[in-house]
This record gives sequence, structure tokens and C-alpha cells, in this order.
Amino acid sequence: MSEKSPLTLGTENVKTLLMRYAVPAIIAMTAASLYNMMDSIFIGHGVGALAIAGLAVTFPFINLAAAFGSLVGVGASTLVSVKMGQKDLKSAEAVLGNVLLLNTAIGLLFMTVCLIFLDPILYFFGASTDTLPYARDYMKVILYGNLITHIYMGLNEVMRASGYPQRAMAATLFAVAINGVLNALFIFVFGLGIQGAALGTICAQFLALLGVLYHFTRPDSYIRFQRGIFHLKWNIIGAMLAIGLSPFLMNLCNCLVVLLINNGLKDHGGDMYIGAYGINNRIVFLFVMIVMGFNQGMQPIAGYNYGAQQMGRVLQILKYTIFCGVTVTTFGFLICQLFPRTIIHLFTTEEELIGIAEHGMHLILLFFPLVGFQMVSSSFFQSIGMAGKAIFLSLTRQLIFLVPCLFFLPHFWGTNGVWLSIPIADAAACLTTGLMLSWQLKKFKTGRLNYAKDSVALQ
Repeated sequence: MSEKSPLTLGTENVKTLLMRYAVPAIIAMTAASLYNMMDSIFIGHGVGALAIAGLAVTFPFINLAAAFGSLVGVGASTLVSVKMGQKDLKSAEAVLGNVLLLNTAIGLLFMTVCLIFLDPILYFFGASTDTLPYARDYMKVILYGNLITHIYMGLNEVMRASGYPQRAMAATLFAVAINGVLNALFIFVFGLGIQGAALGTICAQFLALLGVLYHFTRPDSYIRFQRGIFHLKWNIIGAMLAIGLSPFLMNLCNCLVVLLINNGLKDHGGDMYIGAYGINNRIVFLFVMIVMGFNQGMQPIAGYNYGAQQMGRVLQILKYTIFCGVTVTTFGFLICQLFPRTIIHLFTTEEELIGIAEHGMHLILLFFPLVGFQMVSSSFFQSIGMAGKAIFLSLTRQLIFLVPCLFFLPHFWGTNGVWLSIPIADAAACLTTGLMLSWQLKKFKTGRLNYAKDSVALQ
């Protein structure tokens, strides 16, 4: 949004609003994906193929950290946008203060516990004696900087939702650019190896955090740090956590899923298969993050208009965002199916690793076009504060469908069973989401909606 008043969320054309909010978010989310890809690319070419496998072992750890970050950040951003729709700026600023306090507490606790049990956790996530040293070196640095990551991500979410998507985007782009420069410097010049990639990430996030903190001290910011907002308020914390529980559980399930994938591939294939999954995961994640950018653009628009009880505009933004999400995942499907080796070659020149990754990519993306619909629809429920429905949909693909597939199919088809579990779960989750969304839309059209009951964010 080009720093106009957020009140235009209730009046301006929804397609124009989505582009204004989504384009900065897409750029930021794509940059965040490139952020992660750069680590893999620099590590693959600067350290080696086995180091890529070690990095892939850390993915469940990263998902676990992201789960706790989203528990606060996503819930806060939704609550802020809805409160602004209700013209309740005092409550929106109280949310801001509680975000900072809660992220600080969670970040410190997560860092402490994980550092104490680091090696056992990494073995549990699929590390072998060969990949453990790489995974440990990377995660030690990431965990020491975990507090910085939590605070930066949480406040950046609030800045975007409070009417400043360009500034949120600029902070992310700045962090990505600095990360690329520092990765090259630390790995190729100073020879810090995989630790250099992690150090570059934390340093970049710290510098970006300084800019975000400055934004919330400016008197012209729509909401900002004020005296009296830095007190824990349990009604605000409860609302944030209830809304944030959906992405929290989704990230937690991601952690479980990657854990099962890593261990399945290690048991039936070996470390190179884990490395191949790590490469494919980074590639697919790029397109997923673009859809998430559209979801972030939809969130304040849907939340504001739902709070203002303008259901026609809510339905318009949902339909248009679904179209955009499906377009992205269909494009990703075509690119990855037609040019897999070209893409994978960006990460490694190891032919064995390229061959394994190419085969896996063809299988895991079989129903990828459906993923755009499922992601947008699930995010829609979260955006309007319907935490229970969002939580259920976040669990369907990962926990209800994918986890059982990962337990059983590898016993029959080996590594192919691991790869095929992903598209099977995609198709089943899409069908479930379609049925639930259809039921909810009928409820909207008949006017059978109790805002106070159906939306945690409006309480």
C-alpha cells in the first residue's frame, strides 16, 4: 500500500488493493525464499554436496522456530488489521507492545532449550554421523541469533498489516541483499564454511530489525511505540495465540513432515536423498512463498472488511486471490516439470545428487497446481479470525493425510513412496478445503453469521 490511510481498505477496488498489498508482500516473500536458497547455493558450491544434506537436516528445526514466530506474528497482524477496521487504534497499539514482549520471551526460551539438546534433536531430525557436524555448526549460529529473528519477523508482520507493506518489503529486501553479500564474504573470503552462511543470515536480520524498530518510533507511523503499551494483556495474548495457532500448527506439522521425509529418505536411500529433498524443498518453497505473498495481501483487506461487515468485498477478495494463487502454482508446476535439471544445477554440480533430485521433483509436483487453491482458502479463514476452521484446514494436508502416507508408503515403494506421499496429500487436502469453503460461502450468502461468535479477532 502506497502509504495511504488504511481506511481505503473498506472503499477502494479490491483488485487494486490486493495488488497494492500483495506485490510488496510477494517481493518480500520471494526475497525471503531467495534468502534461504542463497544459503543452499553458496553451501552447495562453497562447501559441498554433503553439506547440503546437513543443511536439509536443519529444515525441521527452522520450521519449528518459524512455528513459534508465526504463533505471535501472524496472530498479531490479523488482530491489528481487524482492530483498525473497527477504528480501535488503542487496541492495535497494545497488540504491538505485546508482540515485542511475547517474542522476546519465546525467542530466549526456544534458544536456551534447543542449544542444550542440540545434538539429540538433530539426530532425531535425520542427521547421520557424516552430516551432523554440518548441521550442528549451522544451527548453533542460527539459535544464538534466534531472538533477533523472532522480534524482526513479528514486528515486520505488524508493520505490513498496519498499512506499510512497502516498508515491510524494503526491510526484507535489504536483509536479502546483505545476506547475499555476507554469505559470499564469510564462505569464500573468510573460509567460515556452513557457519558463514548462518552468520550472514543473522547479521542481515539484525540490520533489518534496526530499521523496523525505527519505523515504530516515528511519530508519523499509523501505530507506534507508546508509553503504557509494554504490559502483557492476557486478552490480547489469548486472541493473538488463538488466531496464530493455525499457522503455528501448520509449521509444527511441517516440522513433523520434514522429519519423517528426512528419516524415510535416510532409511531407504541415504544422505544424498536428503540433500536432494533439501534442494527440491527450496525450489518448491519459492512458489509457495509467492502464494503466501498473495495471502498476506489478502489478509488485511479481508480482515478489515469482515470487521466492517462488508461481506461482498470479502468474497471478491477471496475469489481474486484464489485465481492468483492457482496461477502461481500452475506456473511452478510447468517450469519444474519442463526444466528440472537446469534449476537443480544452480545448487550443485554433483551428478548423482542432480539425478536423484530430478526424479523426486517430477513426483512431488504431480498435483502442485491444486496447492494454490488450498493455501489461499485456508489463509482466508485465518484472515477473518475463524481460528478453528483455519486450524482444521492447516492440519488436513500435513497431519491427517501426509503423515499416514509417509508412515506406510515407503514400506512398499521405498524412496518413491516418500516422494508420492506429497502429491497424494495435496489432492486429498484440496478436496477437503473445497468442501469446507463451499459450506462457508453458502453461510455467508444466507446471512447466517454471528461475528462475535465466529471470529476470535472481533471479541
